[in-house]
Amino acid sequence: MFLRPGTAVLLAAALLAGCAGEPTRLALGSSRDQTLRELGAPTATYPLPGGGERLQYSRAPAGFEVNNVDLDADGHVVSVTQELDERLFDRTIQPGVGRWHEADVLRTYGRPFEITKVSSFDGDIWTWRYKWQNTPRLLYIYIDPTGVVQRYHTGDDLMLELLAPL
Repeated sequence: MFLRPGTAVLLAAALLAGCAGEPTRLALGSSRDQTLRELGAPTATYPLPGGGERLQYSRAPAGFEVNNVDLDADGHVVSVTQELDERLFDRTIQPGVGRWHEADVLRTYGRPFEITKVSSFDGDIWTWRYKWQNTPRLLYIYIDPTGVVQRYHTGDDLMLELLAPL
């Protein structure tokens, strides 16, 4: 049996993704070593106040989830949060002068799937894909040239509709 080169790459990626566990099933109190054994290497790590650490498991750019596993100073899991959830955006994102910065965005959502510009805003617009009630959606965060978050909004992800056959 012969596979096209692109098919082989997709198959390999799917197999590797299948090796990692599901972060939301991780038991609170698990050690850092247990977490890494169960979930594999995180896509990013960030220090947390008080000596803790965040292990970030992102399925971006094509996926719809970013799971943050927070460890206390002793290296034990204290929380697991799937951040790309519309119910959390108002409580998490803090727009306004000096309130939330690019580093806060990365620590919460990881790298965006896309960075764009528009003429009506002086800065970058970072975009993540997520699902709300099984509907593909987009989160847009507007970051000014000084790295401060100025606003955010959500919208429908029409990419799948555009790709669907007529």
